[in-house]
Amino acid sequence: MTETSISRASAGLLRRLAALVYDTLLLVAVWMAAAAVWLALAGGAVPDGLWWPFRAYLLVVALGFFGGFWVYAGRTLGMQAWRLRVVNWNGQPLDWRRAAWRFSAAGLSIASLGAGFLWALVDRDGLTLHDRVSNTRIVLMPRS
Repeated sequence: MTETSISRASAGLLRRLAALVYDTLLLVAVWMAAAAVWLALAGGAVPDGLWWPFRAYLLVVALGFFGGFWVYAGRTLGMQAWRLRVVNWNGQPLDWRRAAWRFSAAGLSIASLGAGFLWALVDRDGLTLHDRVSNTRIVLMPRS
């Protein structure tokens, strides 16, 4: 992928949200498999007092899911279906540090009832709040 093969403009909000819905369904499936591993190791149930470690484990699994796709492929499966790619501000692929920063900021965008995503409607470049915070952007790939 070269700088000239991607659009400099950010992808639209509806396309991004459609990819997020797709990826959320995939993440739920990954979480189910990860929970099965945890439960198998824990004897079939999450013991009292270990709910927070279990939730932290699922958070790390989610970071691995999104971060792995962003770092190694530049896009998740949902993003691929909608011809999207995540890049840093210079159009280069993300490293793990930037992917983790973007993941954390996106979590805050979701936790704020989507306000971080709605930011794209007023941002001069169409970027979400987590794009701005992590110096990344989602771009639309050309049809192949």
